[in-house]
Amino acid sequence: MASEARTPLLEFRGVDTYYGRIQVLKGVDYEVYPQEIVCLLGGNASGKSTTMKTILGIVRPAKGEVLFEGRVINGLRTSERVKLGIATVPENRRLFPHLTVLENLEMGAYTRNDTAGIAEDLDRVYELYPRVYERRNQRAGTLSGGEQQMVAFGRALMSRPKLIIMDEPSMGLAPALVDQSFDTIAEINRQGVSIFVVEQNATAALSIADRGYVLQNGRVVMRGSAQELLANEELKRAYLGG
Repeated sequence: MASEARTPLLEFRGVDTYYGRIQVLKGVDYEVYPQEIVCLLGGNASGKSTTMKTILGIVRPAKGEVLFEGRVINGLRTSERVKLGIATVPENRRLFPHLTVLENLEMGAYTRNDTAGIAEDLDRVYELYPRVYERRNQRAGTLSGGEQQMVAFGRALMSRPKLIIMDEPSMGLAPALVDQSFDTIAEINRQGVSIFVVEQNATAALSIADRGYVLQNGRVVMRGSAQELLANEELKRAYLGG
């Protein structure tokens, strides 16, 4: 749901990023408020993945600021950002295939030392995903794509995040599982976690989002409520097959 909070949970202010001499993000501004779902749409090489890496601190801005809860985090390491409350569901899920499901989930809590709280959150994940509980002692690499997605969501939740960033969560899923995946994202959001999702499937992402941005060649070319973007004729032609 959209938040009435005036201070964004996550904010980009005029962010430029480079790979060597190649500029990828060009004066980008984003805002994600508490309890929102915000989607970032765009084609290949538009800067979507670089946005995710910039949030995590893998890529540092050459110009501009990234803020979390009003604090500039440009100089923080990835682990420090996780401790602040940022978690990720990476592209293709990227589980540890030779570890068990339980061990993968425990990796999500690697910055924590509150044993009782970790056990409580593990129960919460199992309640949300009964199939994950059934597979808890199975090696993650033997799971189906849909099951791996559940584990990836659960691993992100194990850090008790305020914000989860998701990179192409529908990638590699059978069409029948895509709706289920976005239903799960909406359920995580209803539990109070903000979501910033990068997605090629614009219709599915906008169906659960509060707001969205469209990125093209490293610049934000469109922004608005999900309803506004779904109704936008230019966006329909470019991304929705209209």
